[in-house]
Amino acid sequence: MTDSTAPRAPLSRNIKVLAAVSFFQDTASEMLYPILPIFVTSVLGAPPAVLGLIEGVAEGTAALSKIASGRLADLRHRRPLVATGYSISAVAKPLIGLAFGWPLVLFARFADRVGKGMRGPPRDALIADDTTPATRGRAFGFHRAADTAGAVVGPLLGLALYELLGQHLRPLFFFAFLPAALSVGLIFLVREGPHPRPSGQAAEPYSLRGLTPEYWRVVSLIGAFALVNFSDALLLLRATELGFGVVGVSLVYVLYNITYAALSYPAGVVSDQVSRRVVFAVGLVVFALAYIGLGLVTDKVWLWFLFPLYGCYTALTDGVSRAWVADLVPPSEVGTALGVYGGLTGVGALFASVWAGLAWGGTGRTPLLVAGVVALVVATMMLAAGPALSRRTVPA
Repeated sequence: MTDSTAPRAPLSRNIKVLAAVSFFQDTASEMLYPILPIFVTSVLGAPPAVLGLIEGVAEGTAALSKIASGRLADLRHRRPLVATGYSISAVAKPLIGLAFGWPLVLFARFADRVGKGMRGPPRDALIADDTTPATRGRAFGFHRAADTAGAVVGPLLGLALYELLGQHLRPLFFFAFLPAALSVGLIFLVREGPHPRPSGQAAEPYSLRGLTPEYWRVVSLIGAFALVNFSDALLLLRATELGFGVVGVSLVYVLYNITYAALSYPAGVVSDQVSRRVVFAVGLVVFALAYIGLGLVTDKVWLWFLFPLYGCYTALTDGVSRAWVADLVPPSEVGTALGVYGGLTGVGALFASVWAGLAWGGTGRTPLLVAGVVALVVATMMLAAGPALSRRTVPA
């Protein structure tokens, strides 16, 4: 536990620039995300199982890309990897607008997630480079808050354009390229310092030996939870099944992201003062309440409460988990640790999205209830594990 009375170091320039990069990229992505389930199922006529397949393949692709890019981030400069990843994602967005069948959507989402996987671990490693364990939660929380602010602006901007363009969905995929391109330009303001690998220490290209036992225990538990943490696109499909149209889905998704953005920074600060394990476990309990609620309700009015509750879960776990992972390995292995973590959770998301899509049926009740119960089990295991999963400072 850190000294809560100690003065807090200011956030570095790189962290602020990377936060701005993520804000504009997420503005672009989230212009599209709330409408993607409607576009795939209504405009293109694909069934929910295809939506689950698309999102599962997308997340699985990001997972494999993260493993590779995370290791590369520990072997060479990180900024070029970040720039390449954001560029691929920017180009992929207009491709969906060209689709008249779901296979092109699948390809575009595949390309977009390749970019996401390529940029994520190197970017997070750059953030970790500019922090210590005493400030890391705060830095990741700030980055997550900025990223998610884009998820507030994006759907609102998309909704405004949807109305201005005569309620046509397809043009939105082309407009989304503009903020995505801006995010790519900002990357070149990042200043990358010397690589954290100690001078003279050779790196084994494919080695995972630098990852500690504490790291593997944490990642194993989070990976088990990932097997039921299916794509948010299916939650938005649940909202349409309960009676929301394009406007309602967009607004409830914005409300989720407002909650996520507002609480991410405070959650990160709290995780710097107490065990990140406890903060994450509380997040899983909130996840369970939100999912079980979404599975049981039959009135769409409840969604105005349950989606913000789900935003609380994401705020308590997203940035906190990245800081937690970075705490448990030497600085020279942070990229690898974040990449493997992202890869395993992404593979879990692939499995979760596919099985949930196949089991969705008419209401999605069964996968939602199953996911909620499993989350409670994992939260209990985390709390019972105690110091074995606690944060610790690892020497370089």
